[in-house]
Amino acid sequence: MTALWIFLFFAFFGLTLLAAAIGFRFLEAQQKKKVDQILKTVTPEVTQTKVRVFLQKAPVGDRRDGLYRFAFGRALQDRISSAGLDWTPAGLLGLMAMLAVGGAIFGRFFHVLIYPDLSSLALAILFPLLPLLLIRYKARKRLNAFEKQFPEGLDFIARSVRAGHAFSVSLELLAEEAAEPMRSEIRTIFHELNLGADFDVSMKNLVRRVPLLDVRFFVSAVLLQRETGGNLAEILMNLAHIIRERFRVKGQVKAASAHGRLTATILSLMPFILAFGLSIVAPTYLPGLTEDPLGKKLIVAALLAQVLGFYFLRKIVNIKV
Repeated sequence: MTALWIFLFFAFFGLTLLAAAIGFRFLEAQQKKKVDQILKTVTPEVTQTKVRVFLQKAPVGDRRDGLYRFAFGRALQDRISSAGLDWTPAGLLGLMAMLAVGGAIFGRFFHVLIYPDLSSLALAILFPLLPLLLIRYKARKRLNAFEKQFPEGLDFIARSVRAGHAFSVSLELLAEEAAEPMRSEIRTIFHELNLGADFDVSMKNLVRRVPLLDVRFFVSAVLLQRETGGNLAEILMNLAHIIRERFRVKGQVKAASAHGRLTATILSLMPFILAFGLSIVAPTYLPGLTEDPLGKKLIVAALLAQVLGFYFLRKIVNIKV
């Protein structure tokens, strides 16, 4: 009877966390939808045309990969391009399949989650996520670097336009002077335009390669200025000022939430540190729990609850500006 109540408690707890996660996802999707609607009102729809540009690094949309015909293949390729890696969706999926098999075999011999079948299944799911985590890490690092360089790049383009240069010439000058990763992205746009690509398509390809809100505002402003006219230099200077103000606010928020992030890290690591300390101070304490059938279930439930707790703590302290 006690085991049944424990199971019901963890089941209710898991359902509550799942409902909260779905709620957070729904609110985030609604916010993204509002931003998309705002951008669509100022960005005209453009007919997508295939542009073949033969460069050392092919632009997004010209990968000779059969998976690119499917939506998930395009999404994978866009994510890989954001990370600055020269991988293909097919190669990534093949690597994930091999890691899944390796994880299943490893879990069969090393029971990291007490039960052999559960360990094999869990590692077969977790091991293929390692390349995705690597791509996410490199993409975040690269996009953060691009975001820091972007205000200076906008100022450079604005000064070049004020000096009388055309927008395409300003992009060429920026590609020569900027550092990575902005250099490669701006050079890609310039080469696409030189080889006959449509301006609107090239700018929208930049949004796909660099999925940042600031880049979307930049592309929307440039396309709107081409349609309606206006002082492009002043628009870019104002946009650079807004981006710098966002950085300032983001720094204040990061400083204010530092205590929460430190607390989340300590709470997440504390059970493992205590388990390691108990294994040294009282070596016979934890093995008794692993030998009992109910103890094994409690350990698995505790690990799952720990993962869910870490996820929601990160959601709470990750304040977006």
